[in-house]
Amino acid sequence: MPAHLLQEEISSSYTTTTTITAPSSRVLQNGGGKLEKTPQYVEEDIRPEMKDDIYDPTYQDKEGPRPKLEYVWRNIILMSLLHLGALYGIILIPTCKIYTLLWGKRSPCPPVSAGIPPESQHSQGAADPVVLQRTFQERCSWSSSSVIAGASQVQRKSIHPQTRKGSYNSFAYYLLSAVGVTAGAHRLWSHRTYKARLPLRVFLIIANTMAFQNDVYEWARDHRAHHKFSETDADPHNSRRGFFFSHVGWLLVRKHPAVKEKGGLLNMSDLKAEKLVMFQRRYYKPGILLMCFILPTIVPWYCWGEAFPQSLFVATFLRYAIVLNATWLVNSAAHLYGYRPYDKTISPRENILVSLGAVGEGFHNYHHTFPYDYSASEYRWHINLTTFFIDCMAALGLAYDRKKVSKAAILARIKRTGDESYKSG
Repeated sequence: MPAHLLQEEISSSYTTTTTITAPSSRVLQNGGGKLEKTPQYVEEDIRPEMKDDIYDPTYQDKEGPRPKLEYVWRNIILMSLLHLGALYGIILIPTCKIYTLLWGKRSPCPPVSAGIPPESQHSQGAADPVVLQRTFQERCSWSSSSVIAGASQVQRKSIHPQTRKGSYNSFAYYLLSAVGVTAGAHRLWSHRTYKARLPLRVFLIIANTMAFQNDVYEWARDHRAHHKFSETDADPHNSRRGFFFSHVGWLLVRKHPAVKEKGGLLNMSDLKAEKLVMFQRRYYKPGILLMCFILPTIVPWYCWGEAFPQSLFVATFLRYAIVLNATWLVNSAAHLYGYRPYDKTISPRENILVSLGAVGEGFHNYHHTFPYDYSASEYRWHINLTTFFIDCMAALGLAYDRKKVSKAAILARIKRTGDESYKSG
């Protein structure tokens, strides 16, 4: 089935989607075609329980010099060692076995899940997006238990190894880690843009632990502060302090006092009440040790006899460094480079390259304008694997109440605050 038809089928038939609309009385004036000024935020009627990710324009930085930077030398040393290990991993790539590079594509290990079509085990072809999307669509037809149990092989459709040598670096583990952040910590728990049933929440909490980017509670608290106090001292990775600071520097120094003050005032009761999130927070250190470091190192070494240095430096350090930097680019590059078709008064921008690396998180001007949209983009599946994943989970009944901004509300906002770079899709 063509991708656009599958998208329509999933979007319309399987589960409900809450659409955020601009009321007609605010769009049309005296029956004419002139757009009136619409309120900055129109999500209040459909997400009344969530306000702490909405930008607060009344907050202003305190006057006076900033506090002196306090370096966190432990983080500086660990980040330096990680990236040195990742650089060494790049050197080792030519010596790795193909199974290590594809980690989860096709390996001699017994499959984790059942129900994989036998004909897929011998198919051949190039690794193009159509093949990968078809693979994911086939997975969506399985039972929910098969999808969750076989999550580590989401992209496992077999293609002859010699045609794929060196194509992806631990791609499956990278993909799972990324989705744990984007579909989990970000769109589900930080913004509450959709709801997920227990099997999907369990999968996302495991995938998020693989990513090792702080536990969901802390990640969501910092992210809500980032949205509410964007580009101020209360923003944990304030891009006005430069590319390096917003990319990684904010992790190498003590938080600004304003971050601690305002972050501590945010309403986090929804996450405190969620036992799964609190369980991850309680056991986060042993969790990341197992899921981010031990498992990705041991599996290649044990299952197909990869040399231990290759397992450690390629499958673990290099993969982890790539996931981190792909996420950090949303905070840095997507706040500094690109267009602002939805709101030219804010810093976040639309950056396609960031979206490619961060599986759909690069449509950042849209996301900061409409943080309550589950797709984090106007265009749903366009360079947005996270939205595709959520829609597939919705087709299986594991995700529901996906919130989506209407076209009328988008056009009204573009007319009022856009930078005139918008091209209708």
